[in-house]
Amino acid sequence: MTRVSVELVPRSRSGLRAEIAEVAGALGGVDTVNVPDLTRYSLRSWVGCGFARPGFAAIPHLRAVDFNPREPLPFLPLLEEHGIREVLVVTGDAPIDMSAKVYDQDAVDLIRRLNRDAPHLRVYAGLDPYRQSFVRERDYLERKLDAGAAGFFTQPFFDLRLLDTWADLLPDGTDVWWGATSILTEASFNYWRARNHAVFPRTFTPTLDCNRAFARDLLTFARQRQQHAYFMPVKVNVLEYLGGIL
Repeated sequence: MTRVSVELVPRSRSGLRAEIAEVAGALGGVDTVNVPDLTRYSLRSWVGCGFARPGFAAIPHLRAVDFNPREPLPFLPLLEEHGIREVLVVTGDAPIDMSAKVYDQDAVDLIRRLNRDAPHLRVYAGLDPYRQSFVRERDYLERKLDAGAAGFFTQPFFDLRLLDTWADLLPDGTDVWWGATSILTEASFNYWRARNHAVFPRTFTPTLDCNRAFARDLLTFARQRQQHAYFMPVKVNVLEYLGGIL
């Protein structure tokens, strides 16, 4: 069965609670909430995910570089308290504040540790179709699978042809959450092209209508393959972006 997740940014406790309530009240097709772990905000992802329980499945993002490999993982008791059984592991960017403590480990290291220390958790990893070649990213995904990853959440796609290509590259039966996001300004469009090297069709325009049309197409794509959809609203109200689609 296709699941649908919406990513909600934990800017504040009250703001996150309000967004969760908004999704619960108007987007009946959403069954899962993802909460990223962003160093510029004080609210950690696993705490924010607790706000979504028990109404939604909740998936916190865990930055591998943040956790001391020689100390207990600090988030495990709270995950157990709220019945959270899924996590998404990313390596994590270096913090802007260089005084912040980080550790020399990547996503593969944390995935392997979670499978050893918390085998009841379903551990997802990231898929980035833009950061390196197809072959190198596929090989990196295979390392994550070998470490114990149960599947992948993708960075946003904007072109169905690239979705098809990646669907063919992944091993049969791989559990994938195909991602989409909202791009509503020329500045954001140019950022994704220049900084992230994202692939867009020539017909793409940074308008709400165009973003909503692609969200519908991505949901259809996921359902046809019995996989999942992952929506990341940015600088747009979640209901304006996904209302009537989910």
